[in-house]
Amino acid sequence: QVQLVESGGGLVQAGGSLRLSCAASGRTFSTYAMGWFRQAPGKERVFVAAISRGGTNTYYADSVKGRFTISRYNAKNTMYLQMNSLKPEDTAVYYCAASSGTAQAMNTAVPEYWGQGTQVTVSS
Repeated sequence: QVQLVESGGGLVQAGGSLRLSCAASGRTFSTYAMGWFRQAPGKERVFVAAISRGGTNTYYADSVKGRFTISRYNAKNTMYLQMNSLKPEDTAVYYCAASSGTAQAMNTAVPEYWGQGTQVTVSS
C-alpha cells in the first residue's frame, strides 16, 4: 500500500509556472507507475500525465503536451509535475495517483491509490 500527498499548488497568472510534488510513503514507490490527474469545477477527473516505474517513459494528455513535464525521483519517493505556460483552463484540483499497471494504461485504467489533491488556479 502507498499513501500519497500532493503539494505545490497555488494561484498563478496566465503564462506563469508551478511545480507540483507528490510525496509517497512506504518502500514500494518504485514498483508503481505514477500519474497526475485533474478535476475542474463541474467536470470529471481527467488524465494529465504518467511516468513509468523507472522514469524512462512518459505520457501526456494532448492538452498539456509541450507545457507540462512529469518526473520522479525514486530515491526520495517523490514525483513532480512541472507546469509552464499555464492557461486559465488549467485551473483544477490536481491529484497524484499510483498504479500497479503500466504508465501507458493510466489514461484509461483507474489507479489504485490517490492523493487528496492540490488546487491550481490560473488567473487571466
